[in-house]
Amino acid sequence: MTDTVSFGYEEIAATAKTARVGEVFTNVAGKYDAMNDAMSAGMHRVWKDVFVRRVKPRAGETILDMAGGTGDIAFRMVESDAAITVADINPAMLDVGIARAAKRDISGLVWTEANAETLRFPDRFFDAYTIAFGIRNVTDIPKALREAHRVLKRGGRFYCLEFSTTLWPGFAEVYDAYSHRLVPKLGKLIANDEDSYRYLIESIRRFPDMARFEAMIGEAGFVQTKVEPMLGGLVAIHSGWKI
Repeated sequence: MTDTVSFGYEEIAATAKTARVGEVFTNVAGKYDAMNDAMSAGMHRVWKDVFVRRVKPRAGETILDMAGGTGDIAFRMVESDAAITVADINPAMLDVGIARAAKRDISGLVWTEANAETLRFPDRFFDAYTIAFGIRNVTDIPKALREAHRVLKRGGRFYCLEFSTTLWPGFAEVYDAYSHRLVPKLGKLIANDEDSYRYLIESIRRFPDMARFEAMIGEAGFVQTKVEPMLGGLVAIHSGWKI
């Protein structure tokens, strides 16, 4: 990893990014799900449903849902009777998820504060690793991917849901204008935080395209890597297997 990394359109010291991202998610935690609905017109729910269908959680499996603080992915998997650990680096996001689980009378999930780059879990521990809309906020993405590979059992599967760059002609320009001009204003209106949502949009623009990110997953040791684009690649499901 280089000495500097992107924080939205800024270049900052790599050692500072974790704290800066932490501030963003602490600020937005309470309104995170409401903002997801507003920004995507509710489409994030469909994307997450498709994502979990691809994961195919099964009874008796152990699954790590990384960056899963508010519980959206874990709640969709809990009926499978898999043993699910919800991990997030941000305690404020975990607090939101725990409160949402209690309100929905969902039990059996394990909640833990964890950094995707330095997981405390032993080698070959999980059957599946999921991360949804979280990998682009990691300081050292290759390191986080290697950690995902390390904690998976042989035959374990990796699934990542993340924004990317749509390849549909014309739609990319429309979405770019919408996201840069309107999303920060929605952040101001709904969460009283324009700057955090400006960063979140900028972080999408700085994230590797689908082909490059798939290559990074392979470089971390995964095989049979695959990309499933949605809306032409505006959002993509990336997957790979550990052998």
